[in-house]
Amino acid sequence: MEKLDHILIVDDDPDIREMVVDYLRRQGLKASGAASGREMRTVLANERVDLLVLDLMLPGEDGITLCRELRAPGQPPLPIVMLSARSEEADRILGLELGADDYLSKPFAARELLARVNSVLRRTRMMPPQIAAELPRSRLRFGDWILDTAGRHLVDLSGTVVLLSGAEYRLLRVLLEHPQRILTREQLLQLTQGRDADVFDRSIDLLVSRVRQRLRDEPRESRYIKTVRNEGYVFCMPVQPAPSEAEVP
Repeated sequence: MEKLDHILIVDDDPDIREMVVDYLRRQGLKASGAASGREMRTVLANERVDLLVLDLMLPGEDGITLCRELRAPGQPPLPIVMLSARSEEADRILGLELGADDYLSKPFAARELLARVNSVLRRTRMMPPQIAAELPRSRLRFGDWILDTAGRHLVDLSGTVVLLSGAEYRLLRVLLEHPQRILTREQLLQLTQGRDADVFDRSIDLLVSRVRQRLRDEPRESRYIKTVRNEGYVFCMPVQPAPSEAEVP
């Protein structure tokens, strides 16, 4: 028998929590609710969860704290859709930088949440087979850098580790998977966040700027990420598997 995707709703508002759980169950999903970080951990410790819907404004341990905890090194990957009663762009970018896979403002339609959930689930299961074949190692070399995909951080030639936020890592990984290919902002948003862009959405431009800073890449004389006017961005460097630290003599 095929297992249903299990969605955990973490929200201290019982009306929202129960409404979403009931709606998702009626749509053929398994859904559970948790009112706090403590209850969330109990469910995660005892059941398989495929995606977390996490309220940003929880009392006590808020969604930011819990998202950081879930994205800490060594934690198993768990897709997260962040909810917030505030719609400011800064809140959305903060959630994405912490590692949330998508962001939805309250009030929201249950059908929209379902669409976001399905989109994130599809995207997280869409590791392109040609990329998996070409880049089988967990360390990818390009220029003066190595991306450690297990630790989700960069390492420079001197061995210095440069940490990445969840959103920065996802963007860089997508660029490395498509070198020498122009990707539009819409494509990057879909590949990294599983959603379409609106006319005012600048989150990809902001993330590109942050990744350039991590790579010490000057936009005007970029070695790594070039802007293609009226089209998008292209990753210029060839990418190849790098030996693991244990294999380095």
